[in-house]
Amino acid sequence: MNKIKQFHAHSLKSGIDFTKDLLQDLLQIPNLVYARKLFDLYPTPCLFLYNKLIQSYSAHHQPHESIFLFNLLSFNGLRPNHHTFTFVFSASASMSYPLPARMLHSRFCKSGFVSDSFCSTALIDTYAKLGLLGCARRVFDEMPERDIPVWNAMVSGYSRNGDMKSATYLFDSMPEKNVISWTAMISGFSQNGNYSKALSMFLCMEKDKAVKPNHITITSVLPACANLGALEIGQRIEAYARENGFFDNVYVSNAILELYTKCGKVEVANRVFDEIGKRRNLCSWNSMINGLAIHGKYNEALELYAQMLQEGIKPDDVTFVGLLLACVHGGMVIKGRELFESMAKIFNTSPKLEHYGCMVDLLGRAGKLQEAYILIKTMPMKPDAVVWGTLLGACSVHGNEEIAEVASEALFKLEPSNPGNYVIMSNIYARTEKWDGVSRLRKMMKSQRITKAAGYSFLEEGGEVHKFMVEDKSHPKSDEIYEVLNEIFLRMKLEKSSLFSELQLEQQLCTLE
Repeated sequence: MNKIKQFHAHSLKSGIDFTKDLLQDLLQIPNLVYARKLFDLYPTPCLFLYNKLIQSYSAHHQPHESIFLFNLLSFNGLRPNHHTFTFVFSASASMSYPLPARMLHSRFCKSGFVSDSFCSTALIDTYAKLGLLGCARRVFDEMPERDIPVWNAMVSGYSRNGDMKSATYLFDSMPEKNVISWTAMISGFSQNGNYSKALSMFLCMEKDKAVKPNHITITSVLPACANLGALEIGQRIEAYARENGFFDNVYVSNAILELYTKCGKVEVANRVFDEIGKRRNLCSWNSMINGLAIHGKYNEALELYAQMLQEGIKPDDVTFVGLLLACVHGGMVIKGRELFESMAKIFNTSPKLEHYGCMVDLLGRAGKLQEAYILIKTMPMKPDAVVWGTLLGACSVHGNEEIAEVASEALFKLEPSNPGNYVIMSNIYARTEKWDGVSRLRKMMKSQRITKAAGYSFLEEGGEVHKFMVEDKSHPKSDEIYEVLNEIFLRMKLEKSSLFSELQLEQQLCTLE
């Protein structure tokens, strides 16, 4: 910065205009305040300088300044070019209201750059980020020619907003696809919780030898593997990431870490965590703490939290979910209360619904049902079905019929079609031989036609993940599967029969002795 100031002083003394070079140097640092002062003092800034400053304000999340400069250049008689529109569209996308984007679109239509693919792609992306998919689609449909970036912008827009049906239709209609096209679909399915579809899409992409996954693809598909428990495929993707130098990207390494924590490979996750080393960010710490907590290693989770604080990393709400889960698995009520209270008092983090849910679970498992109920009643937000369900489950374990009735009534309103709540409450009544209560709940289920949904499982085999239900025959090799299964059952019966015979013989010998 000192060199730039010296250079600026030299230019003022010599009378040579170095404004263009100075501005570019200042924007690279960046020092937007100094750059803007220099820009405002310049009598006749050219369009290039306007564009550079608009771009910098957009990149540093100051969209109002970008739009102000756009209006200023028009006021000063300059005509924006396609770069100007691209930068200012990008700026308007980060605003919380759509009016600037609509006004810029109007100016864009009059500019003569409507056929410019680069600008149109930016405009589609802007509307999509603002949630105005209808406007984005109109821009897309009105384009006389569409290249791959334009198609990708529209597909990404649908995916980002959760409209995977439209995204899939458009993706299938694309005349040509590249890695960005596939990644948009994989990311969309993964972020919307359809992990099996995300993984299927990735496996289809692998068959296209002309397309190679990049670091964003890897970051998008690994969470799907983690949530499905597809460890074998995840390890294959990890090997690919390492071979291509993607592990150095912290998002990729964090995704690999999450894969192992969610698949129960805690020791491997620890090695990955250590390997990330100084590149670790808050996400890395949170993944490791949550992984340890979920798999019952509560002391290790709390020790890691202490190390995290020593290294000057400030915890967030995700960190505390992991810590409270550790306390739940360890039955540490006092420590849980201490951590819960520290959120607001020490770290200025307001507890969310998830944290209250963890506390209800912690207190409920410890049999402190009245305290858990009072906590729910004093929550600053409305309790959801998860919170009430946690309390009902605790009441079932500890046999508290009174609080169970309160929790179940709340659940019947929040989830009238969930059969699990009726079954749990019915079992509580049955234990205390209140058959009238059991009968009443059965009648409620019958009148509302509530039936228990069939459970299903995922099985990874041969590099693919298969979903199946009880007595499922949808698999093309179901006859062979059931044949093997029956053979296993038969062998188990024979083993059991043989063991039983050996025990009988042993008893007879003992009697004879």
